[in-house]
Amino acid sequence: GKEMLFLRRCCCFISFLQVVVLILTSSTSVVVIVVAITTTTMRIHNSKSYIPPAWAVQKLKHVPIHGRLSLASLPTPLHKVSTAGVLSEYLSKELNITLLFKRDDMTGGVELGGNKIRKLEFLLADALAQNCDSLVTIGGEQSNHCRATACAARMVGIEPHLILRTKKKKPTEESNIGMVGNVLMDRLVGSSIYTCTPGEYGRVGSDALVKRLCDYLKKSEGKNPYAIPVGGSNALGTWGYIQGVEELSLQVLEEEEETKIDHVVMSCGSGGTTTGIALGLEFCPAFEKTKAHAVGVCDDPEYFYQTMARIAQDMGLVMEKDDNDNANDKDDDDDEEDDPVNSIVEMFKQRIEIYQGKGLGYAVSTPDELSFCIQLARDTGIVLDPV
Repeated sequence: GKEMLFLRRCCCFISFLQVVVLILTSSTSVVVIVVAITTTTMRIHNSKSYIPPAWAVQKLKHVPIHGRLSLASLPTPLHKVSTAGVLSEYLSKELNITLLFKRDDMTGGVELGGNKIRKLEFLLADALAQNCDSLVTIGGEQSNHCRATACAARMVGIEPHLILRTKKKKPTEESNIGMVGNVLMDRLVGSSIYTCTPGEYGRVGSDALVKRLCDYLKKSEGKNPYAIPVGGSNALGTWGYIQGVEELSLQVLEEEEETKIDHVVMSCGSGGTTTGIALGLEFCPAFEKTKAHAVGVCDDPEYFYQTMARIAQDMGLVMEKDDNDNANDKDDDDDEEDDPVNSIVEMFKQRIEIYQGKGLGYAVSTPDELSFCIQLARDTGIVLDPV
């Protein structure tokens, strides 16, 4: 009857996630135990208190007060690339570079995998502390952030509402954006999907669009929604990568051979991950001389420096006199020196170089870029996401 209908539906979804199902029956009930093979182990996600690294609390005063959830599979591996293969030989022999991958694609299986879940551990703990029954966030049509947010929200009993930016200039019904990739995952977990055009996104702004939907859900449906910005990139979410740098520092210490990281390279889309890593490298003693590099997938480098400075300021970054002296080469009479954001921007510019790397646009790859992805996969077994 109803039990078998539920099991059939469950098995359809389970086959997609590659899990083993054990069914225990009795005269009065059916118990389904799902054993994951390739996805994150099912757990009860209770918030726990968060103790930040000692080096962080000395500089960042707005420490998360509602703790952190245990959603991600951490620590993620630190993989050293072998010297075999065309690219690897070029790096090792021609450039004398040893390449390591911090595998944050392995944070949580098909549902949660990627950098976003580190931020969501803090954001969703805050949402639960505020008794929110729903959340609203925004991203591109195939947004990894929206997919991870929707799945994580369901894991903790929160209803996901997603605003997806389409590529079409005219308004599009949500039913017309398809059933593939991350959109399929969004639908599988029962997300309420809304769409906006690129024009609306640029004209109104992502934060304003999220606020509008939150206001609508409050007034029309009586919900208590939690707003999450694009990419989860705000002061609270960025603590995920303060902790990520601490994790990396411990892994480096545990390496059998002495490992000194000279450069850290990452992509930059909404700025939160980059801010957390840059602040971590700046203040963690293990990375005193490490230089950071970020490739912007949208906007321009100056935009990201300003965004990072605002996030750092919201995190309670304390710029001491020595920091200001190092970050500013301007005259004491310069009025701009009194602006803490400018001082923070200068600090970031000394620590991290941001490059323009949006190429042909979001989710559009050139033949050379795809060839590089193929060669890297053949050399290392690591498959890059072309989006």
